[in-house]
Amino acid sequence: MSNGAFHFPEPVNEPVLSYAPCSRERRELEAALPRVAKEQPEIPVRVGGAEHRGGAVSTVTMPHAHREVIAKVHHATGKHVEAAIDQALRAAPAWRAMSFADRAGIFMKAADLLAGPWRARVNAACMLGQSKTCYQSEIDAACEL
Repeated sequence: MSNGAFHFPEPVNEPVLSYAPCSRERRELEAALPRVAKEQPEIPVRVGGAEHRGGAVSTVTMPHAHREVIAKVHHATGKHVEAAIDQALRAAPAWRAMSFADRAGIFMKAADLLAGPWRARVNAACMLGQSKTCYQSEIDAACEL
């Protein structure tokens, strides 16, 4: 238990980048788009840190280019859902026992990653997976999270 003082910054939305021609953010996004499109990850069901494959698998295509597969997704079964609920219930006491500062720190780290080194990748994935423009994905994927 921490009795120390801590300070978190006042919550504000991430500033929307301009993606102007020749801007750093535009160059990073233009480099990320083909990389993300090529990856085609196979996404397993993940419960309690364990990956589960098998059963039904769906392909995810770009809404604006249905022949372009961007991922394969394994479907969860009822047993996976029950196991996930069980895992969440088992993890809850440890999460509740963490200090507010430690729990908030986890989300602050995620926000820093999304606003920084992962921004172009997350925006590219949003653009390809949801047919968004760079401006729409910037708001949906980077700024509102």
